[in-house]
Amino acid sequence: MLTAEALLAGPRGRRLCWTLLWLGLDDAGRLSADWPLAWEAVTSGDLSGRLGEFAAGVALADPAALAGNPVTVFEALGWTVDTAQYWGEPHAEDRALAAPAVREALRPIAVALLAAPASQWWAGPADLERQRYAQFLGDHPFDEPALSGAAGRVAAWRADIVRREESLRSGEAEPLGAWSGQWWSDPAMSGLPITTRALPGLGAARLALVEDGLGWKSARCWPLRPRPGARVYEVDGPAAWARLVSRYPLDVTRSRRHDWWRATGSTGRWLIPDYQAVAADYDAVHVTVLGYLTTAGAAVPTDSGGGSRTVLAGWEPDATWWLTDCLAQAGPPEDWAADDDAALGWRPAG
Repeated sequence: MLTAEALLAGPRGRRLCWTLLWLGLDDAGRLSADWPLAWEAVTSGDLSGRLGEFAAGVALADPAALAGNPVTVFEALGWTVDTAQYWGEPHAEDRALAAPAVREALRPIAVALLAAPASQWWAGPADLERQRYAQFLGDHPFDEPALSGAAGRVAAWRADIVRREESLRSGEAEPLGAWSGQWWSDPAMSGLPITTRALPGLGAARLALVEDGLGWKSARCWPLRPRPGARVYEVDGPAAWARLVSRYPLDVTRSRRHDWWRATGSTGRWLIPDYQAVAADYDAVHVTVLGYLTTAGAAVPTDSGGGSRTVLAGWEPDATWWLTDCLAQAGPPEDWAADDDAALGWRPAG
């Protein structure tokens, strides 16, 4: 069972607890004399001088009430994903929340979140009967889901990674460059399909839970179903992510070192999964919501030697990347539109 300590060990888990507090803090917390000082300290990136005020403000909240509102919890999760970045230094709030004393103050929020009905699906594996491909439309539209040709796509993805690493061989070895390169650790821009589950009142979880989004206002959700017996590797935390990378390592040090040094403060050898090799043993890789919250954005050690590390970056909660041709359409697509007045931020547009 996941503990509050594990949730608060990850930068995204801490940010979720803070965001839930921010969205749902009661009037007493907002209006307490010292809370504005603590709030300002968090947003400035340094809580060291305001830990007492912060802990007192958190104590005014009712964690069970905050976590008991499923709409607020989901909204907090969406904000947590939206504020993730791995191509620069962490946001001021993320720096402030990293202190051990701050984690301890947030512990009641984490405990309530893990016990809340709204979070009980967060630990679950991929829901293979309710997978949806979110085809964002409008500006920067996505293609329809590619249900064939996965072997060629994943091979081309790997070849592109290797070519880029070779092209950067003559660059500076120190991770001090002020430029940003390829910062993600999923098979982005490969053309492989990525799915999330359908939720009550939401065509696909990814509509509202997307890293580095481009403000899409419309989307088409395609029901997809894998063939029976699909092999899915489950990433439910840092250890599972490290095992995947250690078993199928692909060195991306030259292309990631600048971004991931700024994001994590760590240097050295950087690895991601070799998804072409993964595809020989698994049809897909799925990151649970709790796997995302405990892993994303952290420098995770691997077993590949040389002090190598990896970062879960570019993934989203409940995302499943499909590496083989095992998906089929399971029904007609449905159109959805962004709507701030809808409970989960989107409504059917049909």
